[in-house]
Amino acid sequence: MPLNIDWQQILLHLFNFVILFAVLYFLLYKPVKQFMDERTEYYKNLDDEAKANLAESEKVKAEYTERLSQSEAEIAKSKEIARKELAMSIDAQKKQAENEAAKIIADARITAQREREKILKEAQGEIADMVTTATEKIVLGSGADAFDQFFAVAQRGESDE
Repeated sequence: MPLNIDWQQILLHLFNFVILFAVLYFLLYKPVKQFMDERTEYYKNLDDEAKANLAESEKVKAEYTERLSQSEAEIAKSKEIARKELAMSIDAQKKQAENEAAKIIADARITAQREREKILKEAQGEIADMVTTATEKIVLGSGADAFDQFFAVAQRGESDE
């Protein structure tokens, strides 16, 4: 043997190494690889679930955004309807107030007209009483001449009109 190499020892060491490698492969590598594959699959599933949840939350967010927009539109529409109803109510109340004011004015005019007629009748009655009293005084105080004078004055007054 040159260089003092024992081939039998080398082959035995090589055989031991192959056996050790095979045992370690079956005992350590496969379980570790399986564990790593399971772990990779677990995290991949978590990632997929997170992506699905994110997509679902984006969908829900879009729906709520749309609902919010619709709600804002409905609120604006309701406000517009309320404004129109308020304007109509104000117009109706204004017309009612104008009608009441016109009625009050008409009633006041009628009342004023009645008062005027009443005052005129009273004044005519008082004038008639005064004329009667004056005539009686003239007739009683001066006799027949006074009656003729009054009658002449009355005729002149009628002809002037």
